[in-house]
Amino acid sequence: MQNDSRNHARNSHWLSRREMLTQAGAGFGGLALSSLLEGTLRADSSLSAAGKPAPHYEPRAKSVIFLFMEGGPSHIDLFDPKPELEKLAGQPLPASFKPVILAMGESNPPIMPSPRKWKQHGEGGLWVSDWLPHTATMADDLCVVRSLYSDGINHSGGVCQMNTGSTIAGRPSLGSWVTYGLGSENKNLPSFVVLEDNANQVINGPRNWGAGFMPAVHQGTPLRSGDEPIRYLKTPSTVSSSLQKEKLELLEKNNRLHARERASQSELEARIASYELAFRMQAEAPEAVDLNAETAETKALYGIDEKETESFGRMCLLARRMVERGVRFIQLYSGAGSKWDAHANIEKNHSGLCKATDKPIAGLLADLKRRGLLDDTLVVWGGEFGRTPMSEKGNGRDHNPTGFTMWMAGAKLKGGRTVGSTDEIGLHAAEDRLHVHDFHATILRLLGIDNMELVYMHKNRPERPTLNEGAPCEKIING
Repeated sequence: MQNDSRNHARNSHWLSRREMLTQAGAGFGGLALSSLLEGTLRADSSLSAAGKPAPHYEPRAKSVIFLFMEGGPSHIDLFDPKPELEKLAGQPLPASFKPVILAMGESNPPIMPSPRKWKQHGEGGLWVSDWLPHTATMADDLCVVRSLYSDGINHSGGVCQMNTGSTIAGRPSLGSWVTYGLGSENKNLPSFVVLEDNANQVINGPRNWGAGFMPAVHQGTPLRSGDEPIRYLKTPSTVSSSLQKEKLELLEKNNRLHARERASQSELEARIASYELAFRMQAEAPEAVDLNAETAETKALYGIDEKETESFGRMCLLARRMVERGVRFIQLYSGAGSKWDAHANIEKNHSGLCKATDKPIAGLLADLKRRGLLDDTLVVWGGEFGRTPMSEKGNGRDHNPTGFTMWMAGAKLKGGRTVGSTDEIGLHAAEDRLHVHDFHATILRLLGIDNMELVYMHKNRPERPTLNEGAPCEKIING
């Protein structure tokens, strides 16, 4: 009798709560359920007449390349010269400056001047230090924003906020919001791509490019350096294309059956979409990531023929190839594992990292420009925060989220200029202060997106990419 009851339990179809709500009372319970699931069901609902997501404004750019210097590059040694540091060298922070909480907790560290040599470049006379001689040649294409500030005093919170708008994990990344709002221009490649320059993982890992509470299909796709940028994409030589197609069709059929009764689990739909995308990518992606078709001159432009610049140069060249093929958002991490974090010996730290990235970044800008792609591409450079004018350990600098620099290029922006400023020593953002939310709102506006109109309903609450605040900077856009 006991065995019979067990067999009955195994063979019976037990209703889940979701199935019970859907089926009971002629399915009227499903009406309440669909309301609860509104966030998932409303994804990508703002469509144009052509069936594609519609921007709110005329876009200035179609794609974004975000060059992320992880760890916090020193703005006062790269783009924001401060002669006052020489006068105050060795002294504690003057009482006239608002004190800050230091990540490492040092007490009254002395002011440390910048040893860099500075020069004005281009017709706009943009100040760039001798650490970035190649980037300096593109000065008239750069809009340097010197007045950023954020809420993250440590790397985890700072990197998370610069990527997602929040210092706390769980929200969609900026790239996910962009792909959610605009969709993709190439159905055979990921719309959001991520590249890291070494084997060390970026702090926080995939949550930096995750989709948060949105459907998982909007998350970023990591690519690797080397001969196989996309893992597991290559079909084994023993498997024919027809057999591969049959296998995937069977897999899709089973997945659809499984997902039909689990409509709220976006991960299932994302998994199905990823399999479908992977099959399409097997035809197009190998060509997209194959740099053999590039000329020797182009590879040299990016520094691929030099040991110090080879890794980031490949990433920058891949970014250009992705833009050419309609990929919407490409994020490149320099110094994965917080390598730009120069608490000690900033001279050695930044010298090496600037050497590794300077030529590739200048090559990327020049290559986009000569191919007519820069006007339609927004290139963004920066890290999670800057560094303090006070020294740490005698020859390093601590974290500085209260004032730092980022730059933009492309998107029909006027270059050769600066927007905003920090105080006399580069500690606090002073003029035209821009929070990370404002900076994100500016990026979105250049793509044709209103940060307050791009809404995703989550748990019956309207969620926006800038946490219901922030405004685009008109001086950047129309300056």
